[in-house]
Amino acid sequence: MLPAGGQAPGRAAVPPLPGPAGSAAAQQSSAPGSGINTVTSNVEVAGDYQGSIPSRALPPGPVTLTLADAIKLGLAANLGTITADDSVRAMRAERLQALSALLPNISANASDTVAQVNLAAYGFQFKLPPGLNFSIPTVVGPFNYSQLQATLSQSIYDPVSRRNWQASKENERASVLSAKNARELVVLAVAGMYMQTVAEQESLASQRAQVANAQAVYDQAVVRKQAGTNARIDVMRSLVELDMQKQRLRSMESEWQKQKIAFARLIGLPLDRELILSQPLSFDKQAIPDTDAAIQQALASRPDLQAAQAQLRAAERTLAAARAERLPSISVSGNYGVLGPDPTSMHGVFAVTGSVNIPIWQGGRTKADIEQAEAVVRQRRAELENQRSAVEQDVRTALIDLRTAEGQLELAQHNRAYAQETFTEARDRFNAGVATTVEVVQAQEQVAAAESDYISSLYSFNLARLELAKAMGDTEAGLLKFEKGGKE
Repeated sequence: MLPAGGQAPGRAAVPPLPGPAGSAAAQQSSAPGSGINTVTSNVEVAGDYQGSIPSRALPPGPVTLTLADAIKLGLAANLGTITADDSVRAMRAERLQALSALLPNISANASDTVAQVNLAAYGFQFKLPPGLNFSIPTVVGPFNYSQLQATLSQSIYDPVSRRNWQASKENERASVLSAKNARELVVLAVAGMYMQTVAEQESLASQRAQVANAQAVYDQAVVRKQAGTNARIDVMRSLVELDMQKQRLRSMESEWQKQKIAFARLIGLPLDRELILSQPLSFDKQAIPDTDAAIQQALASRPDLQAAQAQLRAAERTLAAARAERLPSISVSGNYGVLGPDPTSMHGVFAVTGSVNIPIWQGGRTKADIEQAEAVVRQRRAELENQRSAVEQDVRTALIDLRTAEGQLELAQHNRAYAQETFTEARDRFNAGVATTVEVVQAQEQVAAAESDYISSLYSFNLARLELAKAMGDTEAGLLKFEKGGKE
């Protein structure tokens, strides 16, 4: 109920705020070949999770980061978490809007009115008997009156608004869980990219060692050629190997620099800073969980599955609200104030109104609302069942990836030691003059391949372990295990 002369207050037209768009996922693919490294792993980051808000509160100079430091920066600056948190705020505001329909609405109004009324315009025709000494004018005024009034309206029983509020609470809960899942994705993206960058850094160090070895072999071949104990072809062969190793080093340095830029972009670091990742990859072998137990934990812990459950409950509350449109509602409103010809001559006035609204026929609107809400419930239920299957698939896939990566890493360790032993023996034979550079070059290529396989397998193992933690809804614990392994 509005005060006399009052006007309903304006409302801000706020556009809907979507959640983060994009994804982050660890992937392992098979690439059977002649080497040890038959699976390759990587982290695919897309959409909002690739971007960030650059941090400007960093001291000048190189930035040294542990994995925990990188995670902290990523959670604070990544666009995925920022968008998800803003979406939670928007859903909280929608809940408050739905709640306002159940709470009292109180307003106050003060006015001062000057009016003149033409009674003839409203159809008043005054015909008095002749002989009377007075007449009634057709125009009244101008006259003045002042008013000060407070108004209250309260819903006593409104089943539709109540169920809408319950649905908004579930939507807010779903938004909070989706934001938690967004944080999980950011942790996966940052940790995976950190590991990948460290792996490329270690590959770069290994390649520098290969260049140094190739340089030593070439220098030895030149010395032996000058002493007349070696053919020129051995010198040329060792020179070609040295040039090839140097070119590999240049290519790897280029990829590493681009990888660091992408990682800095992910966690909000200025792109012109020197980035030092101080936590190496490690092999911390632990028991692989039982499949059924891992699936049960994932079904109980995954925030994306819990968000889907909350969305289904919200849809069911909305359906209940649509059905409640057929029920009566009760409300009360009233106002109290003072009214008079001027502020010094006022008298109290009030009005109280109780009303019952009984829907009888609304042109089929209620039926349409029910059918629309039923369609949303069916869709949310199907999405929930699909999400359950996706959770189980994620866990089973992650366990397969972890077992494969662990077996490959153990084999890569053995092959690495064997290749290094072979290279040492070939160098000794070459120095003793009983072998040519062919044997040394072949052994060096074997060392390079074995070292590359080992680093790649170590990265795949750590990423597979992180992938399993994410699949089970426990990424933070997976990171703690990784940090523990890095310190041992």
